[in-house]
Amino acid sequence: MKLHTKIGIGLVLGAFFGGLCNAFFAGEPWLVFVSDNVMFPVGQVFLRMLFMTVVPIVFTSIALGVAGIGDMKTLGRLGGRTFGYFALSTLIAATIGLTLVNTIKPGAGLPEETRDQLMEQFSGGAEGMMSSGPPEFGINTFVNIVPRNPVAAAADMDMLALIFFALIFGAALTVMPDKRSKPVIKVLEGIGDAVIVIINWAMKLAPYGVFGLIFVITSQFGWSILAQLGMYVFVVLIGLLLHATIGISGLVKFFGRMNPIAFWRSIGAPIITGFSTSSSMATLPTSIATAENQLGVQPKIAGFVLPLGATMNMNGTALFEGVTVLFLAQVFGVDLSIGSQIIVVILAVITAIGAAGVPGGSLPLMMLVMATVGVPPEGIAIILGVDRILDMSRTTLNVCGDISASVYVDRVDRDMEGLPPAEPLILKEAAEEAKA
Repeated sequence: MKLHTKIGIGLVLGAFFGGLCNAFFAGEPWLVFVSDNVMFPVGQVFLRMLFMTVVPIVFTSIALGVAGIGDMKTLGRLGGRTFGYFALSTLIAATIGLTLVNTIKPGAGLPEETRDQLMEQFSGGAEGMMSSGPPEFGINTFVNIVPRNPVAAAADMDMLALIFFALIFGAALTVMPDKRSKPVIKVLEGIGDAVIVIINWAMKLAPYGVFGLIFVITSQFGWSILAQLGMYVFVVLIGLLLHATIGISGLVKFFGRMNPIAFWRSIGAPIITGFSTSSSMATLPTSIATAENQLGVQPKIAGFVLPLGATMNMNGTALFEGVTVLFLAQVFGVDLSIGSQIIVVILAVITAIGAAGVPGGSLPLMMLVMATVGVPPEGIAIILGVDRILDMSRTTLNVCGDISASVYVDRVDRDMEGLPPAEPLILKEAAEEAKA
């Protein structure tokens, strides 16, 4: 049985048994004990093993990817294409979200009693995020991308600063004499190979870790809260689905020149891992392996594009932010003009870049968008009860968007070097079976 099939079974069984326990044994001491002392630790061990590899794999992948590209001129062209693709796909996602929320208007029908109940129930979580006020986002945000101490940036999981250092380090290797750079590259390759082995060990725990993570969520919350915010959840999920089936599929077809059906059939493992962990960073090792082994993306491109995407390409997050800000504006009766909504789109794209690739990483930044257009930031408490399932869903789209970007940049690089286009493994296997 393939690993992603095992992970999928773990996901379904965890959700089933967790929901069953919530329905019949909610609040029982034994259920709390099992959740806190068995399921939660299993899930956390799996997550921690993945997070443990994030810093070394981001640094080695980007540095080796830049060094592998070879010269600064080619790096500049591929880097420009990468960031351009990130901006375009994120803009498409945010636009889809705002179009849907303006058409369906999910916040207009939310009863005042339900709004007050949700505010009261989840206000503590909102106050925790607002303890120091909405995060600042200005020129200093870009200044701080350049780290004073790259080791401290790695220790603090400041991924933008770490990525900047890795890009500079890799670029420096391209201009050094070969006799000086090759030993360093060999060391980085050795570290990268060792990290891949650790990731493979961690993924053997994935079915059990995913079971534990989903069990904890469903046994604690069940699905009752979805009934109160069902239309909002529907709009977010249908927006994510539309961007996947139309936006990403179209980009893969016309920019990556790859069969979208083969693309989606090849990325099952990252989809399940992203959904269950709610973390682009935790899914990064699986994304890199899938892009290289299943889609035929060159290692230097996968190592360059995917770590950048896990930090900066947040399609699902931008869509979610746009929908949520307008939904809460409708709930509070704040009439946003076309100009204000354009500002929401722009800020959703920008703040999605700054969102941490970890569970719930986009919520504090979304409060900044809300405050900017006059929607009460504390209103975020209304959606906290359903954010977990939405976080899982938008992370899945973030991951898919990252992999689609690697397909596009790989195609550009192959065209520049006169190489044949990449072919997904699933198509190669089908061709071989047809010959046989």
